[in-house]
Amino acid sequence: MNPTHEVFNQPAPLSDYNLLATNRPLRDALKFNAPALDTEELGRLGATLGSSAMQTHARLANVHGPVLHSHDRFGRRVDQVEFHPSYHELMKLATGAGLHGTPWSDEEPSPHVRRAAGFMLFTELEPSILCPISMSYAATPALRGNTAIYADWGPKLASRAYDPELKPWQAKAGLTMGMGMTEKQGGSDVRANTTRAEPSGRDGWGERYAITGHKWFFSAPMCDAFLVLAQTKSGLSCFFLPRVLPEGGLNAIRIQRLKDKLGNKANASSEVEFEAAQAWLVGEEGRGIPQILEMGTMTRLDCALGTSGLMRQALALALNHTSQRKAFGKLLVEQPLMRNVLADLALESEAATALAMRLARAFDRPGEAHEAAMARLLTPVAKFWICKRGSHFAQEAMECLGGNGYVEEGGEGIMARVYREMPLNSIWEGAGNIMALDLLRALRKADAVAALAQELSAARGAHPALDKLAAALPTRIEEMASEVEARRLAQDVALAVQAVLLLQTAPAAVFGAFCDSRLAGNWGQSFGTLGAGTDFDAIIARAMPR
Repeated sequence: MNPTHEVFNQPAPLSDYNLLATNRPLRDALKFNAPALDTEELGRLGATLGSSAMQTHARLANVHGPVLHSHDRFGRRVDQVEFHPSYHELMKLATGAGLHGTPWSDEEPSPHVRRAAGFMLFTELEPSILCPISMSYAATPALRGNTAIYADWGPKLASRAYDPELKPWQAKAGLTMGMGMTEKQGGSDVRANTTRAEPSGRDGWGERYAITGHKWFFSAPMCDAFLVLAQTKSGLSCFFLPRVLPEGGLNAIRIQRLKDKLGNKANASSEVEFEAAQAWLVGEEGRGIPQILEMGTMTRLDCALGTSGLMRQALALALNHTSQRKAFGKLLVEQPLMRNVLADLALESEAATALAMRLARAFDRPGEAHEAAMARLLTPVAKFWICKRGSHFAQEAMECLGGNGYVEEGGEGIMARVYREMPLNSIWEGAGNIMALDLLRALRKADAVAALAQELSAARGAHPALDKLAAALPTRIEEMASEVEARRLAQDVALAVQAVLLLQTAPAAVFGAFCDSRLAGNWGQSFGTLGAGTDFDAIIARAMPR
């Protein structure tokens, strides 16, 4: 057949590039938050994550999703999930980079900042396999509530080895952990949980219980163990529940089905039932809520990091496309309206990166009173605001690619995957209202308002709109008598802290445009409405992925 036309004016895919080396905002955030950190390992990770080979693994892990095998060919219950080999390659890379429990045993400077940067970079490649990675990170310190279990499991949760085989912990070089909290009737209200725990003896791991009940969202069911909540005589308690029992038999975790989700396709979120499953008490009986809140702080950090990484990937795809695609006689990136959109997206992405990395720094300094207060304050703020902005951001970035961005196929098909993934972090680990209420609880602490004022003082006099907002926040906090304005408060705290951080990490063009638009009102109701005086050239050049 004769060709009907020649294919031209189609951008080359964004691949085989270094995600860290081309991300100036992240590099500057690393210098600010961890000036002594050696970023050589992160640079190698950035090169691997940007390779076409790993992009292929990310695509295959999503196209060929997990499959549940509840029984074997002989009718025996096995409750196993089968993954495509590319899933395991991604998990091997993530654990090898120390993105799970490794920071809790690292003695290098700023292990949580290093890990946060790696987590953000990995999200650009493939976010959904990071669910068990994030839960292993959050669960590792919680196990200290049971010293015997932590002594056995802690070192292997920090190991950079990946072993997906279903076998006793003693036989594995590396371990992963998941969590099981929510139930059908309660969702975020875990106090409504009905799963019961009955004492069943005592052994080397302490008090043993039989768990009977269900979990409505049980992500990554092929992890080696899980922290679950169940009711005891003393109230809701936290338990360690392994997949394989110490003596080698399978625990009574019955996987009912896998969730058919909008996105997050490579991750096997499931529904399970426990039939007198064996578990061990972690911490004090009846103290499950405080323990789960502590773990939630860390998974919420990952939600902010993950959405920041997705924003960066969406922006990079948009810039890659518009800098090669021509329309109406010139490149899209040269069109005035497109430049406004791209610059606005770049501001949002850099502000998200700055805030998420600032929060990670607080995890490296828990012994400092100011940093402990900022961790408590910024966790709900960052999780609320960054994740809330994600879906709108992805839609606008997709529009830069036009119809190509809406198609799953090819290099630009990554954008469709990013778009489907974006809503999850806003919902996961507490939706927007939960975060806003958590901020109000944090602000009731005596040192919280003072810590916020100290944080904002670094930018005093830098911009009139920022000065006005910073001066008003303490009064608004003190006078807030109702939770009805809690979301607005979370938004404004986020914007104020982001502005202060941009002053310290970004060029003047970025800081000025952010304050003029987000704080001074020189902005519309959608992206691409920056004022005409914005330095579009400087902002776009800084964000370019090539």
